Amino acid sequence: MRAIVLALTVAFVVPDFGAGKTYVYNYEGQLLGGLPQEGLGKAGIKVSSKVLLRAEAQNTFVLKLADPHIYEYAGIWPQDHFAPASKLTAALKADLATPIKFEYANGAVGKVFAPARVSAAALNVHRGILTILQLNLKNTQNVYEMHEAGPHGVCKTHYMITEDEKTHQITVIKSKDLTNCHERVIKDVGLAHAEKCAECQQRLQSLTGTATYNYTMKPTDAGVQVSEATVDELHQYSLFNTITGAAQMRAKQTLRLMEVQGTPIAPENAQYSARGSLKYEFGAELLQTPIQLLKIRNAVAQTAEVLQQLAANNADMIHEDAPLKFLQLVQLLRAATFENIQAIWNQHKTKPLHRQWILDAAPVVSTHAALRFIKEKFQAGEFSAPEFTRALLLGLHLATADPEAIQQAASLVQSPKIRAMPALREVIMLGYGSMVAKYCAEVPTCSADHLKLVHDNAAEAIAKGKISEISLALKVLGNAGHPASLKPIMKLLPGFGSAAAAMPTRVHVDAILALRNIAKKEPKLVQPVALQLFMDKNLHPEARMVACIVLFETKPSVALMSTVAGEIEKEPRNEVASFAYSYIKSLTRSTAPDLVNIAAAANVAVRILSPKLDRQSYFSSTAYHLDLYVSPLMAGAAGTAFIINDAATIVPRAVVAKARAYLAGAASDVLEVGVRTEGLQKALQRTPAADENADRITKIKHTLKALMNWKAMPASEPLGSIYFKAFGQEIAFTNIDKTFIDNAIEQATQAAKPRARQLLKETVKALQAGISYQFAKLMLTAEFRRIVPTAVGVPMELGVLSAAVTAAAVNVKATATPPLPENLETGILDQLRKTDIELQAEARAGVATQTLAVIGVNWPLIQAVVMARGKIHTVAPFKVAARADFPRGNIKVQILPAEAPDHVAAVSFDTVAVARNMEDHPAEREISLAPAAPSGAQSLIPASIQKSLCGKAPYFQVKGCIEVASRNAGFMGYNPIYYVVGQHSARISVGRGDGPALERVEFEVHIAPEKAPEKSVRETNPASGETQEENIILLKLREYLEAGLKKSSSSSSSSNSTSSSRSSSRSSSRSSSSSQSSSSARMSRGHFTHGPFEKFHKNQYLATQITSKASSSSSIEALQRQAKLLEDSIAPAFVIIARVVRSDRKLGYQLAAYLDKPNSRAQLVLSSTSNDQWKLCADGVLSSKHKASARVGWGSECQDSSATVKAETGLHESSPAARFKLDWDKAPRLVTTAAMNAMRACESLPMQIAARLAGIAVNRAENKENTIGIIVALPTKRSADIIVKAPRMTAAKLAMPLPFALPVEKDGSIPALQDLDIQDAIEKLDICAVIQNFDADAAVERAIDAVTRVLNEFEKAQNEQEI
Repeated sequence: MRAIVLALTVAFVVPDFGAGKTYVYNYEGQLLGGLPQEGLGKAGIKVSSKVLLRAEAQNTFVLKLADPHIYEYAGIWPQDHFAPASKLTAALKADLATPIKFEYANGAVGKVFAPARVSAAALNVHRGILTILQLNLKNTQNVYEMHEAGPHGVCKTHYMITEDEKTHQITVIKSKDLTNCHERVIKDVGLAHAEKCAECQQRLQSLTGTATYNYTMKPTDAGVQVSEATVDELHQYSLFNTITGAAQMRAKQTLRLMEVQGTPIAPENAQYSARGSLKYEFGAELLQTPIQLLKIRNAVAQTAEVLQQLAANNADMIHEDAPLKFLQLVQLLRAATFENIQAIWNQHKTKPLHRQWILDAAPVVSTHAALRFIKEKFQAGEFSAPEFTRALLLGLHLATADPEAIQQAASLVQSPKIRAMPALREVIMLGYGSMVAKYCAEVPTCSADHLKLVHDNAAEAIAKGKISEISLALKVLGNAGHPASLKPIMKLLPGFGSAAAAMPTRVHVDAILALRNIAKKEPKLVQPVALQLFMDKNLHPEARMVACIVLFETKPSVALMSTVAGEIEKEPRNEVASFAYSYIKSLTRSTAPDLVNIAAAANVAVRILSPKLDRQSYFSSTAYHLDLYVSPLMAGAAGTAFIINDAATIVPRAVVAKARAYLAGAASDVLEVGVRTEGLQKALQRTPAADENADRITKIKHTLKALMNWKAMPASEPLGSIYFKAFGQEIAFTNIDKTFIDNAIEQATQAAKPRARQLLKETVKALQAGISYQFAKLMLTAEFRRIVPTAVGVPMELGVLSAAVTAAAVNVKATATPPLPENLETGILDQLRKTDIELQAEARAGVATQTLAVIGVNWPLIQAVVMARGKIHTVAPFKVAARADFPRGNIKVQILPAEAPDHVAAVSFDTVAVARNMEDHPAEREISLAPAAPSGAQSLIPASIQKSLCGKAPYFQVKGCIEVASRNAGFMGYNPIYYVVGQHSARISVGRGDGPALERVEFEVHIAPEKAPEKSVRETNPASGETQEENIILLKLREYLEAGLKKSSSSSSSSNSTSSSRSSSRSSSRSSSSSQSSSSARMSRGHFTHGPFEKFHKNQYLATQITSKASSSSSIEALQRQAKLLEDSIAPAFVIIARVVRSDRKLGYQLAAYLDKPNSRAQLVLSSTSNDQWKLCADGVLSSKHKASARVGWGSECQDSSATVKAETGLHESSPAARFKLDWDKAPRLVTTAAMNAMRACESLPMQIAARLAGIAVNRAENKENTIGIIVALPTKRSADIIVKAPRMTAAKLAMPLPFALPVEKDGSIPALQDLDIQDAIEKLDICAVIQNFDADAAVERAIDAVTRVLNEFEKAQNEQEI
């Protein structure tokens, strides 16, 4: 058999199309997309025709389609049928029926020729048929592999040839791996900066493609005759890998020989020109989104119509389909010429909303015309600087990268107007580098000439010594990542270029960082450079650590990593060794596929390194890396942080944080933020803060002092910088220097006040006249598309598009009593303080988003796609009235009922199959992927769900409902996909309840309590419209306030005398308790004993601070016995009232704050405005410098339940200590139940064992019920004893080491707080005066002084402990 087959293949190796004969084939090609399971919806197209094939000359053939027909499909497969697209067939018939010519020799198709009028779309259909005729048959083998040209590129192809002995027919099976192609024909949008993760796809691939060709041939005298050919091509895509299947596009072709005629084929009477080869030719696919099909006749008129629809439908309330209209606007602008866009702009630029929508759409259009429009309108002065910056920042990074766009960006960089704006020029330069990177990602053979402008700028800056220009050029080259930039960059690297010696360290660092994107393309070129820089011990440590980052990003081998580990062992600089070791150790835990090899190498390197490197200080330079990758989902995330410190100072030289994401076989550095303080480091090194012999605390003190004297720092160099990267591209950076700080402070202190006064004047005038404002922001939040040719000659597209529209409408009106004068030029603040202002505001804000994921046919003339649509639509109406009565110290805010739409929030998700064509758009067909459930069908989850759940908010009488609807295909089986497809929605509605109507929600704030009685009298006037219930409440409030005013002067003296009489008895009791301490804490077999806690006397060790305030010794219990509620004796500091006003009554709460300065007591009282008995009281007392207490009570007059917390200092077994005590009375059942369960858990055997392993001794004890006490003692400044007393147990952890020495003396004194008198500060506290006389500079100086004193004490304690 093998001999027969070999003989046949030797004799018949060329498909035979005899001269003078016309071969008539019947052709059918179909393309269907959807999920692989039968019974679900699918969409696709079909092309059928007769194919006439004839040899015109040697190696030149003519192909003609006779009677072509196009069909579209959107239905349940396989029950439904293809529907003819008659109008589309008629429109394309002329192009499809035009004969084409092609070269054909030895079974290989060469060039294709066609008249110029034949569209690219029609010619691609011809290419799909010609691909069937591509047969590279070898005469020596019957099974072999090769790379063969086709519509997808030059792909790996497998041939197998067999022969039927009976019929003598030859069968050829040709299989193509469409993911293994050279010169692959593919178009990506929005994926230029995504890195292909080859390691992520070694086991699983998100997008796979294969094609199988089956040929049946008959031998002839001259070769073989193709009697029948079938093609089965499959593209499968899965965002998350699942066993249950993925979205598919399946192409099938059939070519069957019908007859052989002698009638010649008449070619078209036109010039035939070369139109390429078998490779698919892209046309207008990129300009057309796959979610809608627009027939553009007049771009200007249609764009104006869409803008008008956006304005009309989103004026009062945002429309749920506004994002779809925005995508339509973008598509229209993509099809528009520069002249069209200019005409649209001239027509609408004076309309604020229309202008904003055009500026939002222009950057995401991504065409040359749009980029030119942005550039020329700015140069003409029609854009403001913010408008231009926002538009160009997006436009440069989103524009389609090609030589023309690069040239436009270069002309912008060289524009004199741009050069005069340094910050804007930096943004454009960075965008220029990103555009070059995008172009080179699509065209790997891109020329380095595109970067000649940057190379020349860098050379000129080096010659003139312009450091800022050099850094900018390096950042641009880093964005571009072109290997040809390696030499210019190396000129600025120490040890590689002579110019590097004269450059500061920050230039070296920028040059090293510029290698990162080059390393992603050519790691072997960058690796030796980074290694040499890292091992250069004469180089600055920061530059070496940055070189370490670049080195590890080149993914070094095990051998190289071992070499690095050996160098780290001998590294003399601790900062470099610490950084490299921490980075290597963090990489050992990596699970990301692209870091598997380096993780293995890092594990080897860690074993080489000494464990002592793991004991570095928290202030050492460190690298952190953490990642998680879930292989079945083909998704993951990683986070990396670098902290580069300097041994000379405590301020880090650099901090970098980076987030990386993995999805569907791709990876990308989503976001990176870096902060550098190189200039600040230099400034600090000129101060005592850089004393290398000083300890860490001393360095902190000196650094704080140096920062306070920032004005003395040099202005010639930046103090720091910050940069932002997105998807591996630096998009913005800024340098912070002394001039920058000076300008900011000057604007804030000098220009701000007059400007603020002017702004206040304009605001007041505008509010009196009434303000009506509309805002809208349109965003294309995501556009990721991949277009792949298919065997049929029709493109398949995968895409995700997401758009969002945010809109708000605000109406505000203000009135003033007495009316403000017309001339507000002077004394506006004084006038406002004497004015009663009422404000009425109504606003309506909304957000609408739509996200669409599609797979299917996106042809310029027809779309047949399977689509998943997600919608979110929210509307938030708001109506408020506010009143600020400054003379009476009253602020009142009323939230009024606003007219709400039917649904304030709606979320929907559905999956549909859609088919539509350009010529018959009204006949669009759309069906759900989930078929109707048959009667009696059962599933785990019901196939159809309709639920409504409503609830009512008590008191507010507001009713809310959520409606859920779902229809799925779960009845078909237990596949998770069946439950996803279909239609799912949820809607939330809010409206009035069935009870009394809600009129408003009120919030009131009473300040300046001496004026509160006047307010109460005014509000109790019946003319004000208040109800009788509210009058009673306010009258009672007035009585309290008036009583407080009368008693506030006498309460101080009475409380002082009372507390004084108690102080002597309490001090004597403390003395007696102190004498009982004689034992020392002992541990024996897990048990322990301890001595009592001795309280400090109120004046103990305070010789310079003896006070005459008797109130300092008063306990909270005594003060509460004297005055349970301060509202009976003291005017409140402020009162806050919140209430709900209904048609039948008012409900709410009142919060009052009281401050009893003589007794250092503060009280908050929360009471119900409808029930005078229920209250919640929070009382706090500072009894002395050594004791503070707080009590919380609630219930009837705060008596039903209560809890008390006390904190005091003293001695425990002659060691300074603090005791914390919690007592409770009548606690709620929930609290007591939780406490009992916690106690049982602590008494359990596992907890007892765990406590012993942790060195915690636990004794059973019958301690006081309803009390928990904690004692923290300091036997030494570097250790602590902690004792916890609970009702049934006592636990202790003795001699627990502390990370640093605490500045507490043996007698319990804290020298840093020696001069602090909290009670005196409370007594002198005047909140209004503090606010009016606030001095920020003085506050900062006092804070720094306090921190310095504390650091001094820490330093002193540290030194004493070491001695």
